[in-house]
Amino acid sequence: MNKQTLVSSDTPHTYKNYLLSKGFSTATSESYHKNLLQYIVWTGSNQIEAEQSTYNEVISYVQHLKNKAIKQRTIQLHINSLKHYFNWVAKGQLRNNNPTLNINIKGIKRRKLYNIIGKPTLEKIYHDYDIEHLKKDEDPNIAKRNKIILGLIIYQGLGTLELNRLEVGDVKLREGKIYIKQSRRSNGRTLKLEAHQVLDVMEYTLQVRQAILAENPKETKQLLLTKGSSDHLQNAIQKLLEKLKKKHKEIENLKQIRASVITGWLKVYNLREVQYMAGHRYVSSTESYLINDLEDLKEDINKYHPMG
Repeated sequence: MNKQTLVSSDTPHTYKNYLLSKGFSTATSESYHKNLLQYIVWTGSNQIEAEQSTYNEVISYVQHLKNKAIKQRTIQLHINSLKHYFNWVAKGQLRNNNPTLNINIKGIKRRKLYNIIGKPTLEKIYHDYDIEHLKKDEDPNIAKRNKIILGLIIYQGLGTLELNRLEVGDVKLREGKIYIKQSRRSNGRTLKLEAHQVLDVMEYTLQVRQAILAENPKETKQLLLTKGSSDHLQNAIQKLLEKLKKKHKEIENLKQIRASVITGWLKVYNLREVQYMAGHRYVSSTESYLINDLEDLKEDINKYHPMG
């Protein structure tokens, strides 16, 4: 049995299992599996080894789909299928590059890509935030609150609205967890706190929050308090980011940090787990962050397997 026959008979089923193991839904896995089958039929009719396809051969396939008057968005779905397929083939060491990495179909609105910050750098940003050596005009209680905010951004991937909606009762100190309520745009979830976060949140809840509240008494269950009359954290988070940017030039904005956290999760957890952790209503929202993982693969390929 030759290699092309092996690809045709065995690869689609194995590829589908791979997608399921990565957390893709059954429907998405079936769709990608179907797209791969179509590609294998085309490569077979053109005497091309599917696993060893070149960039130019994949481009020829794109042109083949265009000639059939297939919509741009549908063609992009075919390319997405092949991107994951060649990613899998490369990880299996059956080839040393992914020919689809630079292929994108024009005319399709895309999620903005950010410069992804790796986990070690994110953790350095967190630990570098110094609350021991403050300037004379800096409030130590606000600095401790900001440390809590920074931790929830870097370790739990929370956004401004989620931070703003946290209440004291959402913190489960005995369990070392925090509950994020569902909203119109996101699902609720319970996330684990890091050990050092538990201690900091305990101090904040029992002491620091009370001190901030004493300066501006008001009836509120909100966990993260502002020093002024407003309950909104947007200005506080913006000031925190501006301070961080002075020391860490790689920081762009809060969305970039969240994208970095989710991209990092995708390297460790399967798609469904990350969907839950990120609070995404739809798995497609989580899938859209996979392009950042593919960009990382592209960098590794260029570094270790230069293509002439």
